Amino acid sequence: MTLFFRTISVEEAIRASRSIAVRMPSEIIPLSEACGRVLDSGITAGADIPSFSRSTMDGFALVTADTIGASESLPAMLRLAGRMGMGSGAGIGVSPGRCVYVPTGGAVPEGADGLAMVEICEQLGDQVLVRKPVANGENIMTRGEDFPAGSMVLTKGTRLTHRDIGALAAVGAARVPVTRQPVVGIISTGNELVPVPDIPAPGQVRDINSYLIGAFLVNRGCIPEYSGIVRDDRAALRTVLTRALERCDAVLLSGGSSKDDRDMTAEIIRESGEVLVHGISISPGKPTIIGRAGGKPVIGLPGHPASAYIVALVIVRPLLAEMTGERDPGFPVRTLTLAENVPSARGREDYIRVRIHGGKAYPEFGKSGLINTLIRSDGLIRIPAGKEGLEEGECVEVILW
Repeated sequence: MTLFFRTISVEEAIRASRSIAVRMPSEIIPLSEACGRVLDSGITAGADIPSFSRSTMDGFALVTADTIGASESLPAMLRLAGRMGMGSGAGIGVSPGRCVYVPTGGAVPEGADGLAMVEICEQLGDQVLVRKPVANGENIMTRGEDFPAGSMVLTKGTRLTHRDIGALAAVGAARVPVTRQPVVGIISTGNELVPVPDIPAPGQVRDINSYLIGAFLVNRGCIPEYSGIVRDDRAALRTVLTRALERCDAVLLSGGSSKDDRDMTAEIIRESGEVLVHGISISPGKPTIIGRAGGKPVIGLPGHPASAYIVALVIVRPLLAEMTGERDPGFPVRTLTLAENVPSARGREDYIRVRIHGGKAYPEFGKSGLINTLIRSDGLIRIPAGKEGLEEGECVEVILW
């Protein structure tokens, strides 16, 4: 029996989607291929990084006590004991009354506890005048200051960014343990759909959702597998779904989830598995299906692109995080002032597209079938199920795209 008229809350729907996730196995890949992937185990520093104390700018390594009281009128005078070349870390030391020139990134010689930048120094032959006091540790990155040996660099469940890749390179992680990318099937259903290159006839529309949802999956570190357009035919949909389940780790279907004579998606899922949810108290996206077939997650998305995309963000995103082991960081948000009133029906969670301008959030009202509101908007505001709208001037959290 379908649960369509027994809608559940968004929170319950997220729990249901997480409960059917199939965790992806681990694999080890080259660091050059790891950006965007999810770490399957933490990475620690095997040695101190940096492995030597180094200069953060061009200057003269010295004993800071020699510069106490130094000024423009009475500079500290030190003897230049040598110059430290890049890639060299031995053979030169610093003692009281002496200094060594060190380029940015160069090794700080033994005995030095600070570095005077060249801008406050003047070299006269083998003498160096330092015109300001230098503090202990100034302009020096000490050994292990970045990552001490044994410290945690990145934790399990981190989705690797380009910044993380740099950190992994610093600690010598040439190969990285990550979870396998989920292969997610995409099926678009509907007699009205035509391929993107075609010119739609009256009553037809291009297949937007395959590409919209496919791009969303790529952004979430998945591999989309496109099954194309399936007409509103029970046998055809069953065949395509069965084939997708054989090749994929999860399947997303769009369309065919409304409660009318074309509602066969839920029944076909139930034939080879179970339907956990058919109906969520969310707008847009109420007719969403959450099920499992062949032991794999199957989500029935609404047919309208904006509805499908918002359900992907709110419901599918946590499912994918569970499959990859990603520590879901939540949505990036920005707190702004609402520019105008936004009505909402109590009992459902509303997601309203907004445009940001001048520090305010302007609602982009539009029907769920419109794609232009996704293009014009910068994000969403969430209206909890217990509220009857938001008023102009309220502070709201904008979920950024």
